[in-house]
Amino acid sequence: MKKLLGALSLGLLCAAAPPPPAKTDRAVLRVPYWLEGVAAPVVSAKLNGEPVKVSRLLGPADDLLVILVLDLAGDLSRVDPARDAVNQQLGTLPSNAMVSLLRAQDGLRVLSDPTLDRAEIQGKIQELTISGRAGLLDTVENALAVGDAVLAKAKVRVAVLYVSDSLATNYREDFSNPVVNSSDSGDMSRRFPEALIKNRMQQILARVGRTQTPLFIVQLNYENDRLNEAYQTGLIQLANSTGGSAEFARTLSEIPVTISRTMERVLGHSSAELEFKRAKARQWEIELIAEGAGVRHRTRFLPGGDSK
Repeated sequence: MKKLLGALSLGLLCAAAPPPPAKTDRAVLRVPYWLEGVAAPVVSAKLNGEPVKVSRLLGPADDLLVILVLDLAGDLSRVDPARDAVNQQLGTLPSNAMVSLLRAQDGLRVLSDPTLDRAEIQGKIQELTISGRAGLLDTVENALAVGDAVLAKAKVRVAVLYVSDSLATNYREDFSNPVVNSSDSGDMSRRFPEALIKNRMQQILARVGRTQTPLFIVQLNYENDRLNEAYQTGLIQLANSTGGSAEFARTLSEIPVTISRTMERVLGHSSAELEFKRAKARQWEIELIAEGAGVRHRTRFLPGGDSK
């Protein structure tokens, strides 16, 4: 375990960018999945309809690295319950789960390398200064790249978990799509105020389709104005595209429940490593088959994020 922690720490330090392109004709994809029924069924896989080799299966009993990213810049009435709920969850993590703590404000910053020391992470969370601007959209690609770099180096499961109070209106970038010509009643920005945030989300989606690390998001607030609804829909699409999920706390009382439910999903995920001959394709459609059990899994990858 000590050697593994050292390798993961090195991975976090050097993983500002995804691993270099593979130089062989073999490719590897790591597919997150969840089982329903039999605990350890035989799992087979198809890629674009053709059987491929399943070279390794990792389940809930295997080592896990949770890359916990705090994106907290707003209302302390929500932040404080979130801190307490996260720290409570950290105190109940199994012994095979390591945690690395990062912060999203002003770029992605590592606050703690991967560790089994729950008290260290809990202390840093309690001491964290809440300030700055929303950072999720500005850092999520780098956080997932860190996860992919660790996956390429170590035989572990990896998940990125954001706990965020970001709103579309709290980014440095202005997503409000202000009216360009106030005298023109036909100005398109009047009709589509959410166009800029949708465009930003689509740009990120086009890139994270290559990642192999599942993304989980706990959003501490929910807004029903048009701009933030587009933002929140985008968060769901981002997380779902990686095989993860996005959950929203609509009230203060929902914060600990939402964090607990998301952490349970993080801990419960398995990973299938698929190995196949590299070939040109617009996208990779994945099908996992688990004998005697139901299986939910990520079904689509964009070429370019595979490794060997």
